[in-house]
Amino acid sequence: MIVVYRKRLSTDRKLIWSCLTLFLVLYLIIVGGAACESVYSQWDLYKYDLNEDGFFSGEELTKDQKAAMQSLTNDTARNFSVVTGLVFAFIISMVAYLMGHTISRIKNTLKN
Repeated sequence: MIVVYRKRLSTDRKLIWSCLTLFLVLYLIIVGGAACESVYSQWDLYKYDLNEDGFFSGEELTKDQKAAMQSLTNDTARNFSVVTGLVFAFIISMVAYLMGHTISRIKNTLKN
């Protein structure tokens, strides 16, 4: 919706909507990447579940299965990507807004 209504906005608000779009895109990339990595780790672990009962026992317990289990359970970055994505995307979009606002003010003073 931001992209659709962007053309209807006045020029002074285009910067705000552009930075909001940047924020949302960055946030979705960060959280989406973490979600894809989590799904891949789960898929990688469950390929070692030979009898498909959801438990690992007997000959299912291998060195590769233990490494896949550690990869899935020891990565807290995927769990905190929701929070860190907010912080990172906010900082980047604020820097973009401040730079755009500064450039806009310089252009206006040069015109006058």
